[in-house]
Amino acid sequence: MELFLILFTSGLSAAIVGRWKGSSALLWFLIGFCLPLIGIVVAFLYRFERDESRRECEGCGRILPLTNQVCFSCGEDLSFPEQTLAPR
Repeated sequence: MELFLILFTSGLSAAIVGRWKGSSALLWFLIGFCLPLIGIVVAFLYRFERDESRRECEGCGRILPLTNQVCFSCGEDLSFPEQTLAPR
């Protein structure tokens, strides 16, 4: 029971840090649960997704990271924009 509590707490900690940095909380929970101390350290060292420049899709208007080449919503191929949006 104590081991499960340690694993759950580690997973929850990694999920909170991962979500704070703009990633999937479920993914970081699983990483933290399976690799207790390593998962938390890696979550802290992971880059911020919010520091990326962004762009707007010409087809649907959705705001996407600059590195995306295809829109998730409408599937339109994105060319490199002349004007980028500031990070969040």
